[in-house]
Amino acid sequence: MTQKPMTHRQILEALSGLLLVLFVAMLSGTVVSTALPKIIGALNGTQGQYTWVVTATLLAATASTPIWGKLADLFSKKTLIQTAIVVFAVGSVVAGLAQNTGQLIAARAFQGLGVGGLQALVQVAIAAMIPPRERGRYNGYLGGVMALATVGGPLLGGLIVDSSLGWRWCFFVGVPVAVIAFFLLQKTLRLPVMRREAKIDYLGATLIAAGVSLLLIWVSFVDKDFGWISWQSLAMAGGSVLLLVLATVVEARAPEPVVPLPIVKRRTTALAIVASLAVGMAMFGGSVFLGQYFQIGRGYSPTEAGLLTIPMMAGVLGASIIGGRLVTKTGKVKPFIVGGTIVLVIGLAALSVIDHETSLVYIGAAMFLVGAGVGASMQNLVLAVQNTVALRDIGAASATVAFFRSLGGAVGVSVLGAVLANRVSDSITAHLAEAGIPAGGKSAGSSLNLNELPPVVQHIVRAAYGDATGRIFLIAAAIAVIGVIASLFLKPAPLRSSLDAGPPATAAATAAAAADAVPDADVEILPRRLTPSPVRAR
Repeated sequence: MTQKPMTHRQILEALSGLLLVLFVAMLSGTVVSTALPKIIGALNGTQGQYTWVVTATLLAATASTPIWGKLADLFSKKTLIQTAIVVFAVGSVVAGLAQNTGQLIAARAFQGLGVGGLQALVQVAIAAMIPPRERGRYNGYLGGVMALATVGGPLLGGLIVDSSLGWRWCFFVGVPVAVIAFFLLQKTLRLPVMRREAKIDYLGATLIAAGVSLLLIWVSFVDKDFGWISWQSLAMAGGSVLLLVLATVVEARAPEPVVPLPIVKRRTTALAIVASLAVGMAMFGGSVFLGQYFQIGRGYSPTEAGLLTIPMMAGVLGASIIGGRLVTKTGKVKPFIVGGTIVLVIGLAALSVIDHETSLVYIGAAMFLVGAGVGASMQNLVLAVQNTVALRDIGAASATVAFFRSLGGAVGVSVLGAVLANRVSDSITAHLAEAGIPAGGKSAGSSLNLNELPPVVQHIVRAAYGDATGRIFLIAAAIAVIGVIASLFLKPAPLRSSLDAGPPATAAATAAAAADAVPDADVEILPRRLTPSPVRAR
């Protein structure tokens, strides 16, 4: 049967719901970023718990991303996206009702399951509609949504915390948006259902999740609760390595692996994974502490802290839109990835020298460079991988890159959070001793609940956070250099103009590929055989 590709209008209609989904997923993190210092202060939390409120979401998103991607290759993408929305909404409500930091961390972890699905499945759905060559054109819309969520989120979070609504509405505010997105997708999104007789590799997924979780838990507690050379480190770090090795063995033998090793072994995919790890560690690990720097280190309100992050989001927006259109025009993606990672390193290096008295103009310029680097590299790394795989593997391939990017972010937040906590603790202890105040006394209080501290202690705490933040950006810059090196070795392959990769072997394959470009037709794919079967669209 002959099928027509989607028109620009049909793509925009379908994108409306997908972009709203992406917006609500990103909003869940950004709306909390500037409010988190006050949230943790209100719950009498610590710096370690501050880090874990962020890490829990990233960890859950990371562990679940490959599973969502594999499911997208087997079942209805639309149904899966709507399921992820429900999980996200429930997690948001529970987080808003949390009575202590433990409950908040657990709720954020559950919310992260939905976030992981939304971030991965949006990329998968877009890849099923738009050829790689044309996708750069629409990446500008993605960049715009990213910038809006990242600029609007901190501002909204700051306004909510500074208003009579209270911090709990930072979590509730995303629920109505999620509900709207659910019904908008029901109306606008028409994607084919790729059905195959397949078995999900639950054992491999469990081993991957357990290995990653144990690694992050070790990173969070090492050098604070126990030493680098200790039985705890041996058990946790060694156990993590063992679990991940076992996961690799299982994935190599599984008929339907969660992380497809043949795809991962490809040069472009492997290098994109390394670059995504580095970009994720640098971006998440660095930017998540900027709100804390402005509020605790510089004494600005949550709303003011949100306004101060605008330069970074302007960089993301500009680089995404301009870079996306240039990618479509030239058909080349490598130059933009290389350029983006280099600019990211420059921006992070510039932020590495800040302290509690650095000019805001200088900080804004450095943040703009970081945002431009992220905007030029992040989406294009996914695009480079999608350009090399067949449509039937697009879900697993996209989710694999997203998995390692989230993993990098989770590791980055944990590592840099631990570095910041240790450096701040040492600085506060030393300066309290100089002031003749006992470090363990009541006057020291919780370092994140400044309202309960005497003015002299507040000044010490603010200076400690302001001066310590530069060190974590220096580490982030060093990590980002790895992304530059990996991107330089990417193969400069031109973007294809077809949805599927390679010439189809049979007429049935041609029909199946064509059906994937049409929103009102489903294709049922059987093992070793492609059979177009018009069924009800979902």
